[in-house]
Order: sequence, then C-alpha cells, then structure tokens
Amino acid sequence: MPRGIFACFGKPHVHSSAAAPVVAAAAAEDQGGAVLVELFSSQGCATSPEAELLLSRLGRGDFEVEAPVVVVLAHHVDYWDYMGWKDPFGSSLSTVRQKAYVEALRLDTMFTPQVVVQGRSQCVGTDQDALLSAIGSAPRFPSPTLQANFQRLAPDSLQVSLSGVLRMKVEGQANVMVALYENGLLTDCLKGENKGRVLSNDFVVRKLEKLCTVKDISAKKTVSGTVNFPLWEGFKSSKCGIAVFVQNSAYQIFGSQNVLLPDNM
Repeated sequence: MPRGIFACFGKPHVHSSAAAPVVAAAAAEDQGGAVLVELFSSQGCATSPEAELLLSRLGRGDFEVEAPVVVVLAHHVDYWDYMGWKDPFGSSLSTVRQKAYVEALRLDTMFTPQVVVQGRSQCVGTDQDALLSAIGSAPRFPSPTLQANFQRLAPDSLQVSLSGVLRMKVEGQANVMVALYENGLLTDCLKGENKGRVLSNDFVVRKLEKLCTVKDISAKKTVSGTVNFPLWEGFKSSKCGIAVFVQNSAYQIFGSQNVLLPDNM
C-alpha cells in the first residue's frame, strides 16, 4: 500500500491551591529491565476496543511474559475522527508519534490498532500471540531509578520533578521522556463504528513531555529535570501514573520506569 494510507485492522496483518510536594519512587524492578509497549488506538476504529482490552490485561499482569516488568501506554490518534465519532482522548501528537514509528520501522501504512514494542518491533494490536512473542524477544535494559516529586502548584497543573540515575551508558544523544497516563476511563460511544458501545480505556496518554536530553553519559551519572503537565477536568491522581523512558533519535527505547501518582494529589 502507498505510504500514508490509514487502515483499521482486526486480524494479523502481514507485514485547589498549591500543595506540599509528594515524593514517590517506582517499585523495585528486576535487573533485566522493563519493556515498553505502546498501543496506537482510536475509539473511531471498530477493532481498537479489542486491542484496548488486551493492553489493559497486559498492564494488570494477566499474562506470563518473558520480561520482569512491562510498561504500557495507549496513544489515541486523531485520524479516525472524521468517521463520525471524535475520540475525546485523540491527539495529533499521538498521530505524529505513530508516523515517526512508521518511518523508523520502514512500514508502508499507518493503522490502528498497532502495538510497538521497545521501539523496535510492531504488530496488530489484537494479535495476542504476536504481542507476547515480541515482548519476549525484545532487548531489555536496566530500568532507570528516578525518584519523582509531585506538586500541584495550581488546581489545573501538576509539576513533576525527577532525579536519579539512568543505569545505562548512553552513547550519542537520547531524550528522557515522561508520559502522564490515566486509567479507568469509560466512554458512551454515540456515533461511528463503535456506536452503542461503552468503551473502556486504560493507560491512556494524556500528556507526553521531554524531561531532558542526554549525550554520551555513563550509567552512574545522575540526571534531573522538571516537567509541568496541564490537567484536565475531572483529574484524579488515584487513576493516573507516569511512565519515564529513554529514547534515541531512531525512536528505540533503552530503558523505562513506571511510577503511580499518590492518591492525595
């Protein structure tokens, strides 16, 4: 297919006032390191709900996978919004990120639901066997040990300060990215291909920001930075978390870490 054509696949396709800061650290992770799994999805795609359920189960630990920790994120794209239902979580930035993976992985088509594993392999998001196989064969790197400091400087914003070591040598240049995600989302879909369904979404990326850029650093070097996330109406910290990951210019992932937000933010 010509590059740039969109598709929706279901079967495997060949191919308050400022508060006191709250500190949290990620749970202990195995030396083997975490694997980052990213789903590109849309409420306007008929087969995406099946992939969303698979991702939710993966994030809950329902599967035995050959990785000590799996960090999951769901990016909702916006290119299906013209089909009659505008995804309330859809973002042009998610579409741009998926397009970058299409180019980096030398694919011909952008489609949903698509899963990208560790920035190095991809499959249709409904293909459980292919997904688990990709996780099992993905290269693993030590997870960063960053400590997170959360602060509500205003009712509509969240400041996240991170500091710690990446635990891996970085040759060349890479970005340390921070995604703010939300779980337990339910949407009554009134139009489009999923009309009449109640759609359940977890690990939905609400914001994605760059913490810092690193270049030619040792595994023991400390990195730090701060990101500010604008918050949405109905924000509940008990439903949210952040995922931190290191990514080079080819969009390959070299380590990731998950941190849940405190309930009292």
